[in-house]
Amino acid sequence: MSEPTPFRPLRRAAQALSPEDCTAVLERASSGVLALLGDGEYPYAVPLNFCLEEDALFFHGALAGHRVDAMGACAKASFCVVDWEQVQPDRYATDFRSVIVFGTLAPVEDPAQRQRALEAFARKYCPDHPEERRLRQIALESPGTLVARLEIHHVSGKVSRSLAAPQP
Repeated sequence: MSEPTPFRPLRRAAQALSPEDCTAVLERASSGVLALLGDGEYPYAVPLNFCLEEDALFFHGALAGHRVDAMGACAKASFCVVDWEQVQPDRYATDFRSVIVFGTLAPVEDPAQRQRALEAFARKYCPDHPEERRLRQIALESPGTLVARLEIHHVSGKVSRSLAAPQP
């Protein structure tokens, strides 16, 4: 018998994105907001860039700070990406497409996985730079950079009602 999932089903199932669409959003988006349990058990949400690699999300940043402390205190995290939005003033609404990822966050200790993640970042954010230049920059900045991996436990994606496929 399997354990009950802590993840709620999408209330408006007709607006759900397929797993393939969720992956496409995560591959396309350039930033999102990482939410952690912060100081005094207040939620701590921080905007970050990220990459999807090896069926996980990767982040990079400073070796110390609020995010690192929160990650060490509680590994559970969520990450939200708004891939597209457009305010529709005439309808008093906003059309959107978004994805939320839930999982556990930990520093990457394996040097090979860490290098692969940093190279994935460089390819994503500097695709026009020659590989040699990207690798040189990674070598220069890597010693002072924390790389963290969000192991994905659950993904949920949604579009606004006006963009959802009509139901039969």
